[in-house]
Amino acid sequence: MSKPTGLDFSAVLASSVHDMKNSLSLLLTSIDEIGLELSAADSPIADRMATLQYEAARVNNDLVQLLSLYKLDQNVLAPTIDEHHVRDLLEEEVARYQPLFQSREVRCQIECADDVFGFFDRDLISGVIGNVLANTIRYTRRNIEVSAEATGKGGIIIRVEDDGQGFPQRMLDQDVALNATTNFQTGSTNLGLYFAKRVAQLHQQEDRAGSVDLSNGGKLGGGVFRLILP
Repeated sequence: MSKPTGLDFSAVLASSVHDMKNSLSLLLTSIDEIGLELSAADSPIADRMATLQYEAARVNNDLVQLLSLYKLDQNVLAPTIDEHHVRDLLEEEVARYQPLFQSREVRCQIECADDVFGFFDRDLISGVIGNVLANTIRYTRRNIEVSAEATGKGGIIIRVEDDGQGFPQRMLDQDVALNATTNFQTGSTNLGLYFAKRVAQLHQQEDRAGSVDLSNGGKLGGGVFRLILP
């Protein structure tokens, strides 16, 4: 019978994830630079580079979410709430996937007035929106709309909509808990959705907390992701 090693495996895993994330960030920077050069030269492999960029970004998103969830579990992740220009945030996240939009002939439109501001942790919300866009690209047909509006209570609502087949009913019906939604046939863990809900809940104002909801229909007839921040 083996003796306990006393090793804190979760801490080791978190440290390894952090190292992998840093290495992948350097790789993504190189891929971005190469992609820009190929696009400028109208290279026939530019589309393939856009796909490589997208898949690397998805892995990076997963690592960021895993590390953030670990910090949440250890009660060492405190959101840094400040006022931010919402349209700037949306434009920044959409720009990250512009090469892939072009290669797949997907139109991504932003609908947000210039005077919309919100109070939130920019890094955490950027991670949520970036991950939602990465997933939406996989399921849309030709159109994506990212929009935001101020609410009457001083908060904001951010939407990501597409013209795909929409969310499956099981995702609309259940309250996502990471340990209860892993589908080993499809490989889906719903990590991104669980992360989004945890991040939303970190944003609180008086007796109100942020939330996430999913629906089908909307302007484009497909899936609708809503992030509500107080």
